[in-house]
Amino acid sequence: MVIKTPGVSFTDFIVPRNVMITCQTDLFMKYSDCLCVGVTGTKGKTTVAAMLYEMLRQGGLDARLIGHTGQPVLDMFEENDPQIAIVEMSSKQLEFTTASPHIAVLTNIYPEHIEHHNGFTGYVNSKLNIVRHQKKDDYFICNASQSFDGYCDFSKIPSTVIKVASDISGYESIYEAAEQNEYIIGNHNIQNVFLACAVARRLGVSDRDICAAVLGYKGVEHRLEPLGTVRGIKFYNDAIATIPQATICAVEAIPDLDTLIFGGMSVGVSYDEFENFLYNSKIPNLIGLPDTGRQICSNLANRGCRKNLLIADDMETAVDAAFKVTAPGKSCLLSSAASSYNVYKDFEHKGNHFRKLVMEKGEEEI
Repeated sequence: MVIKTPGVSFTDFIVPRNVMITCQTDLFMKYSDCLCVGVTGTKGKTTVAAMLYEMLRQGGLDARLIGHTGQPVLDMFEENDPQIAIVEMSSKQLEFTTASPHIAVLTNIYPEHIEHHNGFTGYVNSKLNIVRHQKKDDYFICNASQSFDGYCDFSKIPSTVIKVASDISGYESIYEAAEQNEYIIGNHNIQNVFLACAVARRLGVSDRDICAAVLGYKGVEHRLEPLGTVRGIKFYNDAIATIPQATICAVEAIPDLDTLIFGGMSVGVSYDEFENFLYNSKIPNLIGLPDTGRQICSNLANRGCRKNLLIADDMETAVDAAFKVTAPGKSCLLSSAASSYNVYKDFEHKGNHFRKLVMEKGEEEI
C-alpha cells in the first residue's frame, strides 16, 4: 500500500500490479463512522462546503468542515467524530479513491489541473470517483445547468440523482435571503446556495434555518470577496478564478464593473472563448498581467478593440492603473482566469497581495 500525498503527480508512471494507491480522503471514507458529505467540482466546492456547514450548524446538527481547505481528514481520528463530516474533495484527492461519500455533490467540470492528470479525461475520471462507488441508498447532487454528457452515464449510477439548477422554483425564500447578502452575488453563487440547500434539506434542516444561515453567511476569502470602497472605487478579490469560465461568471456578477485585472500562467487551456467574451463585453478598462493577460490584451489590440487596454508588469502597477482609470462609484475586479504560479506560490498569495496593495494605496494622498 502506498499512501500518496495529493500534490504528487503519477503522470507517466505505471503503478505495478498488487500495489494499492490510497490517500487520507480514501481511508477516511472507508473507516470513519461519520455520515460523509463529499463536495467536489472545478469551481464552487469551497463555497458550497462552507455554506452547507453554516446551514447544518444553524439546524443544530453536529457537523465539521474538513478536507481540501479545512482540517486534514485523518486528524479527526484523534478527536471525537462528529455526526456529519463535510469533506471538500479536489481531483487530486479523489484520483485513487475506491470509496464514495453517502452524499456526493458535483458543482461543475471545466478543464483544470490537466497537467497533473495527463489530460482532461484523466481529470474528469478522478472527479467522478466521488460518485463511482456509491450504493443504492446514497445520493448524488449535481449541477443541472451543465451537461455531463460524455462524462457521466447517469443510468449506471445506483444512487439517487438530484439535479439542481439556478431556477428559483422551490427555493423562493432562500433566494430572497441570498439576495440580501452582499457576499452572495452572481448566478453561479445562487446555484451554489441551492446545491448546499439540497443537501441540507436531505439531512433534515428546515428552510427557516437554511434562510438564517444564508443571511449570516460571510463568504470565503478570494472568492468574489468584497474589499469595500477605497477612494470611491469598489474592489473585489476573486483570485480563486484560475480558469476563464470562473472569471466570466465573476464579470457577469458585477453589473457596474469598470475595470478587470486578469492574467497569470497558462496551464494549457484555450483562451479563444475568453478573448471573444472580453472583446464583446461592456468592461471599459482591461488590465493584463503576465503572461496570459499581456497576450490577450495584445491580441485584442490587433483585432481593433476600442477598450482601454493596459499591460502591467506586476500587481503593483496593475493596482496603480486601476485607481487611475476606474470611474468613481464603479467596481474593479481581480479575476485572473489563469494560474498564479508564474509569480505567486498560490492564488491565496496573489489575492492577499492584491488586497494589501489596494488598502495601502487607498491610504496614500491623492
